Amino acid sequence: MEKADKRADILKAAEQLFAEFGYEATSTRQIAKESGANMAMINYYFGGKMGVFVEIMEERVSSFKTQLNLIHDGQVSALDKLMKVIEQYADRIVGSYSFHRMMHRELSFSSLRPEIFEKIKEAMRQNLLVIERIIEQGINEGVFREVDIRMTIITIMGTISMVTNSPGKIAPDNDIDLSKKQHREIIKKRVITHLKDLMLTYLIKPKNDTI
Repeated sequence: MEKADKRADILKAAEQLFAEFGYEATSTRQIAKESGANMAMINYYFGGKMGVFVEIMEERVSSFKTQLNLIHDGQVSALDKLMKVIEQYADRIVGSYSFHRMMHRELSFSSLRPEIFEKIKEAMRQNLLVIERIIEQGINEGVFREVDIRMTIITIMGTISMVTNSPGKIAPDNDIDLSKKQHREIIKKRVITHLKDLMLTYLIKPKNDTI
């Protein structure tokens, strides 16, 4: 139990440091200090800083895939599933905004080893495929219009990511601070409401549409 707790402490401390300073600016020594571990423990459990980073990233991606699979396998309509995806994705990204910003930065400009970078990107691609199947279900059921599915997914995910990275763009006259829980809730509610309205307008086939 003590080993599991210490391992969790290392991951938690590293995630906070990576989010605040970025991967390159965070040292193994800092992680050890913040977690109460020593550098030998970090090397033993993870093989070094890169291993810590990769495990955090993989856990994030795989846990979201679990959520997506539960939504996809639910006995509800494709529309209900897509609405749930929007809720879950917004909650996950806005709720952990600092880590999302770091992840976005590292995956865009990272010095990650190519095989690790590709592994993470592939896991993210698998998540996109689950959302793709949900939209395909709606089209096959005759509820959704024939749309560019990937563009639709990017519209959802890109909007949430943009709002999280630059909340001032949707509230230029307000002092939005996502470190404040009440501000996160306001932003999350706005983006979820907007995307649900957008998808209802864009995807739902008119009743008199026989095409």
